Amino acid sequence: MNISRLKIRLEEKNLVDINFTINKSLALVGQSGSGKSLTLKALLGMLPTSMTCELEFDGDFELIAGKTLSLVPQNPFTALSPLTKIRKQFFSDDKRVHELFDEVGLELSLLDRFAPELSGGQLQRVVIAMALESKPKLLLLDEPTTALDPETKVMVLELLKKLQEKEKFLMLFVTHDIASASLLCEDICVIRDGRVVEKGIISNILEEPKEEYTKTLIDANFANRKFRQ
Repeated sequence: MNISRLKIRLEEKNLVDINFTINKSLALVGQSGSGKSLTLKALLGMLPTSMTCELEFDGDFELIAGKTLSLVPQNPFTALSPLTKIRKQFFSDDKRVHELFDEVGLELSLLDRFAPELSGGQLQRVVIAMALESKPKLLLLDEPTTALDPETKVMVLELLKKLQEKEKFLMLFVTHDIASASLLCEDICVIRDGRVVEKGIISNILEEPKEEYTKTLIDANFANRKFRQ
């Protein structure tokens, strides 16, 4: 899917003016305030009425939140109701929910429990299952491993990679964590102040970043310049 242009305006001022292509999995990377959250909200149709958004796509694709695209949120602890059993937070029948739990590696007994009774890793897998419930074409990932410990973070990233291979959805991973992005994504788009700084194959840019801003982000993520391929 090629977003040939994404422009977000507020009172005639362009806040975001970027373009990128999602061939399979793309990391949208930048520091706080770079425009990552605005981009997500634009794709989800969540911008306030004071902002105008222009989206252009190549190919036949319509953004319908909950159908053609789904979101895995940053914090699973706040994404789920603490007062409702997990099963009642899905809209599908038992067969579909059981399939989803099997895909994300969760025991069915957890369906009868409440969110506060689950670990962070279990909760993140629950919200991944919910995001896949409608079989979306595009999965948006909003810093989905921020609240997880390092071991659980790697487990969730590996799970997402496996699920993508099976379900064939596209992924847009919005993050400041280039180290995590390098484990999950094939391509990267680095943005600053709502503009594209650098983009391309993630392994190439990690090895030979052209822009100083990109180098700064990489240095902040890695202790040395040896990267996992």
